[in-house]
Amino acid sequence: MASGAGRRRGHELVPLAALISREMKNEKMEKPSVRCGHAAQSRKGEDYFLVKTDCQRVPGNPSSTFSVFAIFDGHNGNAAAIFTREHLLSHILSAVPRGLGREEWFQALPRALVAGFVKTDKEFQSETSGTTATFVIVDAWTVTVASVGDSRCILDTQGGGISTLTVDHRLEENVEERERVTASGGEVGRLSIAGGAEIGPLRCWPGGLCLSRSIGDMDVGEFIVPIPYVKQVKLSNAGGRLIIASDGIWDALSSEMAAKSCRGLPAELAARQVVKEALRTRGLKDDTTCIVVDIIPPESSPPPSPLPKKPNKLRSFLFRKSSRDSANKLSKKLSAVGIVEELFEEGSAMLAERLGIDEGAGQTTSGLFTCGVCQVDLAPSEGISVHAGSIFSTSSKPWQGPFLCAACRNKKDAMEGKRPSGVKVA
Repeated sequence: MASGAGRRRGHELVPLAALISREMKNEKMEKPSVRCGHAAQSRKGEDYFLVKTDCQRVPGNPSSTFSVFAIFDGHNGNAAAIFTREHLLSHILSAVPRGLGREEWFQALPRALVAGFVKTDKEFQSETSGTTATFVIVDAWTVTVASVGDSRCILDTQGGGISTLTVDHRLEENVEERERVTASGGEVGRLSIAGGAEIGPLRCWPGGLCLSRSIGDMDVGEFIVPIPYVKQVKLSNAGGRLIIASDGIWDALSSEMAAKSCRGLPAELAARQVVKEALRTRGLKDDTTCIVVDIIPPESSPPPSPLPKKPNKLRSFLFRKSSRDSANKLSKKLSAVGIVEELFEEGSAMLAERLGIDEGAGQTTSGLFTCGVCQVDLAPSEGISVHAGSIFSTSSKPWQGPFLCAACRNKKDAMEGKRPSGVKVA
């Protein structure tokens, strides 16, 4: 998997006019249009979604517009889903350094998404409810997805290729997550009933949650982490369709069934059709929410070239990774044959791995440092390296950032099982 380590988060200020000029120079490939639709059927009233198509990386510059789509499937009440819908986007954007060009912004997103998810979870501590979160950023041809829980996002490309851009964090199906939870102090097992029989899916105890990652769920334990799986891909100039949905859809339909059920329909009708098909297959047993996003090439774009006559030799490249250094050259080649290029993928639950290594991380123009998660100002003597072993250890390298405030360091230790959940460290 690709790693986010070593990406610098410097907060150098760039004049707005210079930044807009840089953006205009980067607009060599005409942007696609983005059309979306959503549909839902409620049973418990715990599904929420977010659609925002007018975000701007550079305020006042229309060419820097990007879109955000998200689904939050709550459980044990709707408080966590509502809180996350209201705060997650702002927390993510506050973790992106200012003054970045388009490519630098893409590179900064994976780290900012991790910080935003963890900050949202950290701030939501007074409730016992929790929520999944599948958060999608569409900027021109680049799609970045971050997810915890089991609300899924799939990509249906021209030619019928279907790719899953998320990982389901269900204990029943994810062996790695079961091992991580038990190693961090959680217990995994099925519900026991009278006579000792065990029924239902695997759950984490205490609490009985079926998921290994979510936002909220303080009653279960902090080894149920909010650190998202992140995937970033670049579409060819043929575009594609995203289907983002809660498990009310995916418990009824496979990714292939969902994609095929709505092909040929505009986004709004497509979302309704996916929900309709899920209800027809399984009935309304859970909240059922779907967002369909069409990334449509400009009319002036030439049609994609046909695939080579020997597709087997190309199969290993249909969904491939590439280094940032060769991304531009490879992108042009892949775009010509309608191939999706994978730019980034990481699913580790270890915060230090996700925030990377950066000796100058988080330093502001005032000479202060900022916490790598919650962005509060820190004096150089206050920050604790995210790479320190234990909070009680003196063997860490204090100059190696990113740095965390004491509260976020406590949160990190709890997520990794280095101290019992809820224990306060002065």
